[in-house]
Amino acid sequence: MAGVLKSGIKNIIFDLGDVIIPIDLRGPIRNFAVLSGLSEDEVESLWREHGLTLQYETGLIDDAGFRQHVRQLLKNDTWADEVIDTAWNTVLLDLPIERVQRIRELHGQYRLFLLSNTSAIHIAKVNKIFAELGQPVLEDLFERVYYSYEVKLAKPSPEIYQYVLNTSGLKAEETLFLDDNPHNIRAAAELGIQAVQVQPPLTILDYLRDESTNEDVPHSS
Repeated sequence: MAGVLKSGIKNIIFDLGDVIIPIDLRGPIRNFAVLSGLSEDEVESLWREHGLTLQYETGLIDDAGFRQHVRQLLKNDTWADEVIDTAWNTVLLDLPIERVQRIRELHGQYRLFLLSNTSAIHIAKVNKIFAELGQPVLEDLFERVYYSYEVKLAKPSPEIYQYVLNTSGLKAEETLFLDDNPHNIRAAAELGIQAVQVQPPLTILDYLRDESTNEDVPHSS
């Protein structure tokens, strides 16, 4: 496949989960099922019925409110915050450090941003993972980070993309957006953003590879 760093691109907006750090969306469900003695289907059903993830990721409830909701839904008032946070963070898998290194290589060539539907508990954990690997935290890796829980909006709402464009002074046609979710891609593309879906087994290393070297140019020995 051809890379996506076309001429005219000045800005790159990255999604976080499954674009920079791999995720397992079933991880928290499995872990909360084990903790509560419920089946995974029961946990997932309760989650959906109460819209807990969306409430938390759009800032309608804070960390303490989220944890309290979990205790109430799964009927266990004795769980410590750390127990809930650990189970919640099992969504995060090992970080391929080369993805972060590629983003760092793009500094100075493009304006770089992060746009993620996420929660404060996840971001604290991701930054801990980055720091332990000797990498800059997200707020230092990007010019600006946009977290759904802070802006009170979530992808694929057109408003969140417009908010990013407006607050950072970006032109849609000069902006590349990388996300794994087709709904998020479609919504961004409808605003004129150069939206590209990251689809496994490809990673951002494939999409963002350096194509400035020309194979036809003879190399001096």
